[in-house]
Amino acid sequence: MFKELEKINHRPEPYEFYTAEELWTNEHTAQCMLQYHLNESVDMSSRNRKFIEKSAAWIIDHFAVNKKSKIIDFGCGPGLYTTLFAESGAQVTGVDFSVNSINYAMGTAAAKKLDIEYIHANYLDFESDEKFDLITMIFCDFCALSPQQRAKLLDTFRSILKPNGHILLDVFTLQAFNKKKETATYEHNQLNGFWSADDYYGFLNSFKYEAEKVTLDKYTIIEQARTRAVYNWLHYYDQASIQTEAAASGFEIFEVFSDVAGTEYNSASEEMGVVLKAIK
Repeated sequence: MFKELEKINHRPEPYEFYTAEELWTNEHTAQCMLQYHLNESVDMSSRNRKFIEKSAAWIIDHFAVNKKSKIIDFGCGPGLYTTLFAESGAQVTGVDFSVNSINYAMGTAAAKKLDIEYIHANYLDFESDEKFDLITMIFCDFCALSPQQRAKLLDTFRSILKPNGHILLDVFTLQAFNKKKETATYEHNQLNGFWSADDYYGFLNSFKYEAEKVTLDKYTIIEQARTRAVYNWLHYYDQASIQTEAAASGFEIFEVFSDVAGTEYNSASEEMGVVLKAIK
């Protein structure tokens, strides 16, 4: 038992393990994620519906989206943004790893008679000969990737972005990092049964990595037949650090906001909406 507890509470090296696929390929957790996406009143999996509508309206206006605009949304989920973009007349593509989310998004598009291209894929492996005016990646998904994955994704963005196009990301800031605490908790059927349809015991160890500005929520799920661990990494930024990453792939910061709804930038904000453009 002592060795098992040591293993549960072990602090891995930054990005030593990557288990994001567990959320999207496990049938039970993938269905729970979809339900969180569709809950219009909470900020889980997606932001609440009121914010999404405000955000999409701002994006459409700010980037002068019209019938000639080509938009691609990475991590599109069940199509909450892509649907609104398409209703404005834009040509829209959505990419997501969750088959449940993609199927729901396709059903919505069919019901609304919207011509949206949905691609079920890991966006880290996405390739296309198409060129886009606007690339979006929303709800701080970018922060959940390792440095190598982020660099690869930015290179992909560079290859599919039109010469005068833009990238819109949101990321967590150092203000959010500073508020994070290291904790260890234990709960029966942790997160209201999120991890399994069967009974289980869940341990959550939250770690901070000061030098890297990274946090880890390490979930250890103990079921009767198996024990598994899920690692949720998050990286935190200031403007200088995201500019450095962007520049390595040929981008520069064009605009900064406090969110992806165009709120004026505030240095105390725990999130940052960033518009990138190619360096000429």
